[in-house]
Amino acid sequence: MPVLNRIADFAPEMQGWRRWLHQHPELGFDCHETAAFVAERLREFGVDEIHEGIARTGLVAIINGQGEGPTIGLRADMDALPIEETTGAEYASTRPGKMHACGHDGHTTMLLGAAKYLAETRNFRGRVALIFQPAEEDGGGGDVMVREGMLDRFGIGEVYAIHNTPQVPLGHFLTTPGPIMAAVDTLRVDLKGRGGHGAYPHDCIDPIAAAVGMIAALQTIVSRNTNPLHEIVISVTQIHAGTASNIIPEDAWFGATIRTFDPEVRKATKARIEQIVAGHAAAYGVEAKIDYDWGYPATVNDPGRTEFAVRVAEEVAGAGAVVATSGREMGAEDFSYLLEKRPGCYLFLGQGDGAGLHHPKYDFNDEAAPFGASFFVRIVERAQPL
Repeated sequence: MPVLNRIADFAPEMQGWRRWLHQHPELGFDCHETAAFVAERLREFGVDEIHEGIARTGLVAIINGQGEGPTIGLRADMDALPIEETTGAEYASTRPGKMHACGHDGHTTMLLGAAKYLAETRNFRGRVALIFQPAEEDGGGGDVMVREGMLDRFGIGEVYAIHNTPQVPLGHFLTTPGPIMAAVDTLRVDLKGRGGHGAYPHDCIDPIAAAVGMIAALQTIVSRNTNPLHEIVISVTQIHAGTASNIIPEDAWFGATIRTFDPEVRKATKARIEQIVAGHAAAYGVEAKIDYDWGYPATVNDPGRTEFAVRVAEEVAGAGAVVATSGREMGAEDFSYLLEKRPGCYLFLGQGDGAGLHHPKYDFNDEAAPFGASFFVRIVERAQPL
C-alpha cells in the first residue's frame, strides 16, 4: 500500500473521526465543537502543547521531535458551508442548512492522522506545528491567525496544506510552482435613479439601463484592458431591481466576483471598474456607489518547497500519481495569507469519482485520508530528518 503501514492500521479510526465531524458541521469562526473534538483527540495522542482560541476557535498543537531543529507548519481547515445536505448518508449532517460540502472534515481528519503518527514516532528533528483553522470559506481565518502572530509565536518556518479534489484518481497529487489559486475580490454597485411608470420612461431615470450598460462594459476590462497572457475573470453573479412589469424602479444593484493572479492586474482592474461605473453613471444620470472588497490574495507556492513536496508526494503515491505542474485555477484559498509570510506549498489530493465541491451531494472519500496523512508525516520527516 503506498501509504504508511501504521497510518493504514488506524484508517478505520480516522473514518470514525471524519464521520463524526461530518455529522456536526459548523460555520465560519464558530467551530467550537469541532475545535473541542480536535483538542480531545490531540490530548489522547500525547502532543506536547495545545494552544486554543486563536482566531476565536482555531488551535495550534506542537509536537517536539528529537533534538534541535526548525518548526514546520501543517494546516487543515475546519469550517463547513451553509448548504442543505442531500447525500442520504447514514452519517449525514445533523444540522439543517449546514454541511461539509468542501471536505474540510477530511482535511481535519488527515491532519489528526498525521498528529497521531508523529506523536507516536517523533522520527524528526525540531518541531511540527499542527494548525487547525476556522473560517476558510468565509471570513479569512488564515489571515486572522497570521495577524494574531501565530507564525512568529511558534517560530514556524515553512507551511504546507492539502485540499481534496473530486474527479481526480484516488491518491493522486497535483500542484504547481508559483501561483496555483487566484486572488478573489468582490464588487457591489448600488445605483439610484428616479422611479416611475413604465409607460412614461422620459419622466424617469432608469437604473436598470445603467446597470446593463455597466455590466456589459466590465467585460472590456478582460478583453481590451488586460494583457491576454494575464488570467482574469470578472463574473457578474447578481442583479436586483424592480417589483412589477409596469414600474421603472428607483434603485438597482449588481454584484460580481473578480479573480486575478498578478497584483498589478488586480489593482488596475479595480481602478478600471471605478472608471467604468463613474462614466456610465454620468452618461445615464444615475447615482452610483461602489463597495469593493479586497478578498483573499493569490495562493503562491514557493518553487523550491514545491519541488520538495512533489518528491515527497511521489514517495507516498508513486511518481506516476503526481502532477508537478498542474497549472493554475481561478478558485481562491486563504492559505494564501500563510504563504505570503512563509515559503511552502499547497497541493490537491484526488479522491476519485463523486459530486463536486460545494455540491449538496458531495462527500469526502475516507479512502483518501491515509494518503494525506502519510504525505504530512513524510513532509516533516524528510524536511527535518534525524
